[in-house]
Amino acid sequence: MKNRHNPILISACLLGVNTRYDGTNALHKEIIKKYSHKILIPICPEQLGGLPTPRPKAEVIPPVPSLKKKWKVAVKVININGRDVTKEFTNGANEVLKMAELLGASKAVLKEKSPSCGVNRIYRDGKLVEGTGITARLLKDNGIDIEGVGL
Repeated sequence: MKNRHNPILISACLLGVNTRYDGTNALHKEIIKKYSHKILIPICPEQLGGLPTPRPKAEVIPPVPSLKKKWKVAVKVININGRDVTKEFTNGANEVLKMAELLGASKAVLKEKSPSCGVNRIYRDGKLVEGTGITARLLKDNGIDIEGVGL
């Protein structure tokens, strides 16, 4: 059910909400202006998955595979302290997908470089590389149009 009235999911940090790993935001006034005529639904997959803010930085270890519906494969997400936070990241991605389906959202505007929301670029081994975050991949593979912001 895609139409111009459907809400758009957006990384909460892009709206100025302090949800980033370091407790800050990534306010992006241009993207807010671009979609000012739309209903924007703020999301933070890490928080929806149960992680606190602030929280240690994390990286997706292997490339993120293509999936339909819920995550069913072992993808590792490890924070800088060596803690496996895969469960929290995958739970958060699944919750965002559930929100998209419940609200009829056909688009998501996501923060680049994030292990959850990165659309084109994520960090691996401390370096910015081509890649897709867990939530971005799940949304895309389930027919949600994704736009990355903040390269």
